[in-house]
Amino acid sequence: MKHERTFDVIQVGYGPVSEALAIMLGRQGRSVAVCERWTERYPLPRAVCIDHELFRVLAANGLGPVLPSVTHPGPLYQWFSPQWEELLVIDWSAPSISGGPEVNFVHQPTLEEAMHQAVREQAGVELFLGWEVTGVRQDAGMAHVDMIHAATGETRTLSARFVIGCDGANSIVRHTIGDDREDRGFEADWLVIDVLLKEGATIEKLGIPAAGQYCNPARPTTIVPAGVRDGRIFRRWEFMRLPGERVEDLENEQTVWSLLEPWAGPEDVELVRHKVYNFRSLLARQWQDFRLMIAGDAAHVMPPFMGQGMCSGMRDAWNLTWKLGMILDGKASLRLLQSYQEERLPHVSQITDISIYLGKIICVPDPAEAAERDRAFLTGQAPPPPPFPHLVAGLLHRPESGEDKAAGLLSPHVDVEIGGRTLRLDEIISPGRNFTIIARHEDPAALLDAPTRKGLEWIGVDYVALGSAVKDCDGRLEQFLTDLGVTAIIVRPDFYVYGSAQSASDLQSLASDLLRDLAAHGVAVADIEGGCAAPPLLEQAHPAETMTWQ
Repeated sequence: MKHERTFDVIQVGYGPVSEALAIMLGRQGRSVAVCERWTERYPLPRAVCIDHELFRVLAANGLGPVLPSVTHPGPLYQWFSPQWEELLVIDWSAPSISGGPEVNFVHQPTLEEAMHQAVREQAGVELFLGWEVTGVRQDAGMAHVDMIHAATGETRTLSARFVIGCDGANSIVRHTIGDDREDRGFEADWLVIDVLLKEGATIEKLGIPAAGQYCNPARPTTIVPAGVRDGRIFRRWEFMRLPGERVEDLENEQTVWSLLEPWAGPEDVELVRHKVYNFRSLLARQWQDFRLMIAGDAAHVMPPFMGQGMCSGMRDAWNLTWKLGMILDGKASLRLLQSYQEERLPHVSQITDISIYLGKIICVPDPAEAAERDRAFLTGQAPPPPPFPHLVAGLLHRPESGEDKAAGLLSPHVDVEIGGRTLRLDEIISPGRNFTIIARHEDPAALLDAPTRKGLEWIGVDYVALGSAVKDCDGRLEQFLTDLGVTAIIVRPDFYVYGSAQSASDLQSLASDLLRDLAAHGVAVADIEGGCAAPPLLEQAHPAETMTWQ
């Protein structure tokens, strides 16, 4: 077996989560190998939306100019009874903390084409398409991936400091780490139908909601946008498989048209694809083993009723990127990666639970049970969906006395004015790399002592003097601070708030706590009397290999 050169990271699989991760790591200047058994990307849509947070993340990673052309704002997401009474509404069009609507709809193949182009622009990323991974292993110094070329039978072995499995629900990397998964108990088969609207066909003409769930026990049905490509509008219908129905019968084209008949016919829409999918709720119990990690569907699968499957996988990638960056830059040990599962698992677990909650509203084939459900919602007795989660564990400020209410919240993204120019906040900081200290009315750096500033410079820090050098154009960031009753926040590289300071004088303590917490997570920041400072330059070329894994 031919042994190739080594990389910083090897990614197994090349779906949208892997594409996003390759872009993020490539923009850091990492050497990345992406191994994928297929030579062409899957041409049909699966996911249909990205939320405001991931829109911001992708924009911060160079896709800002292209996103408006491949997405469109989400509408109201309405849930209806069999009599078309509104049971529940989720306002996907509402302004979000990241700016723009809560949700954007997307034609996934078009988005993936744009992401693939961005991957190809990363000098350090090499694609091994047509190569199937047959084995993953690791030793004290490296991780290794064995693969075979699907067409020629040639075999190769690639090595890297880290291997990340973005290889889907049947992940070989997860199998290597440990295949045990928690089953949350939700399972349902749904026929997914994607169509193109023909000229003259509109949702008004067809009499369908912009985005909705028709909670009819006779046939629970989903009707949502599926993105736009070259000006052509895609729509999606999903129909739940009822007890006693066979999958092969549902996938028959004649059955497909009969199910669509109340809504649209061949004169209105063009069939793109139709297939029965099994919706599950599975969470891997172990996301990492030393140099091996999993992300996306390899780590978690959930029902689609929140549109959060792809988004959750991209959050995994974003969380990993800045932590791997610190390790690969020689600033941290592998211990920092222990916070990956610690942070991401509770977050995605809560999203899965919300998706199951919504799924159980619609997946009711029994008329009596459905009528009871409808009464509960129409009389206001049904519990509302749980709020969208924030971070609850990991690298977050936990003061000895009291509670930091800002810790774990997603920070706002706003337009700012600086030097007479209007920019987005992410254009004046270093997303994915640096921590950011935002303080009102004063220069944050001037509020810190010299050792603390040195420690922050070592890990990477940006300072934003809000209301002084930097003006919050619409006041949303100022309002965020006011609502929390704080004057300063420290934002992590992934846009989540580490912690807050109630007064300018508290910022010194908060920054010192950050450095101490980073040290506890394996970052090479040394405690010294009177503050924290960067240690002497490390002698080892790769401290990740030499510092203790605990």
